[in-house]
Amino acid sequence: MGLLAVAVAVICVAAAGISRRKEKQKEEDTLKVGISIYQSDDTYVNLLTKKIERQLKACEKQQGIKIHCKIVSAENDQNEQNEQVEHFAALAYDVICVNAVDRTNVSTMIDRAEESEIPLIFFNRQPVQDDLRKGQHIYYVGSDAQESGRLQGELVASVYRKDPAVLDKNGDGVVGYAVLEGETGHQDAIIRSEWSVKTMTSSGVPAKRITGGVANWMKEQAAAIVGRWLKEEEGELELILCNNDDMALGAIETLRQEGRTDISVVGIDGTEEGLMAVRDGKMLGTVKADSDIYAEYIARMVCGLKKEGTVPKEILEGHDREVWIPWEIKICPELEE
Repeated sequence: MGLLAVAVAVICVAAAGISRRKEKQKEEDTLKVGISIYQSDDTYVNLLTKKIERQLKACEKQQGIKIHCKIVSAENDQNEQNEQVEHFAALAYDVICVNAVDRTNVSTMIDRAEESEIPLIFFNRQPVQDDLRKGQHIYYVGSDAQESGRLQGELVASVYRKDPAVLDKNGDGVVGYAVLEGETGHQDAIIRSEWSVKTMTSSGVPAKRITGGVANWMKEQAAAIVGRWLKEEEGELELILCNNDDMALGAIETLRQEGRTDISVVGIDGTEEGLMAVRDGKMLGTVKADSDIYAEYIARMVCGLKKEGTVPKEILEGHDREVWIPWEIKICPELEE
């Protein structure tokens, strides 16, 4: 009886050992991806994260591996985002993706990822170059802010060339414009605004700045700002250049409520709602960064870093750390050249 008990105990211990090894193997075979976004109510970033999830599921089927993806929001708090990255690192996530709250203050996250030897992919909000060079596996996926501004200005110029009256509604020979900026001091907001106006005017559009404001990328804030503008301006405002589609949609909402059809609005991003507004003739146009390509590249980078320990060369296209997603102009169908 004693021998039987010993035998049973040995079998139980062995079984437990096998179970633990299987569990460990299962965990090792699972690709764990942590994604931290700067805030939860940014339409374009939410669109991106949903598509990244979808692409990761496709990779799961194609490569026969289990992928666990955890998405969290820092709600515009850099300290909170630092803690989220710390949490991912402590749980030994395989890859961490970050849409940074403060692009100039990412060192803590980079140091933690490097210490744990975890690849870190920034997306949509670009850190400064010195930070990108701090580690071996620090990457950035995004679109060129200057190009988006340039194309927005080109979009306006193409409409003016076709029919100046579309923009110069009061017929005074000058297009009165305003700029809705995304964020005070934000690199993309500054560059998009500068290059949009510069390209528009250098392409032959006679323009005069009427006013401007900062709406922090938000639809509601943009709607409120445009409401104030309409109470103050005296028929000179004819065009609103917006740093993103959400703010453009907020501007359009207020203009429609006030019955103002004499002011055109353009955006940047190419969100689903923004593209619909362009198709419906509510928005003059937008500049689109293909979110499908964006998401596909990030998913392929994640899977490549797990499987091969590196990013596929065809994605980097000659760059060692940065992946650039191209922009394209989307204009109201009846105004296409």
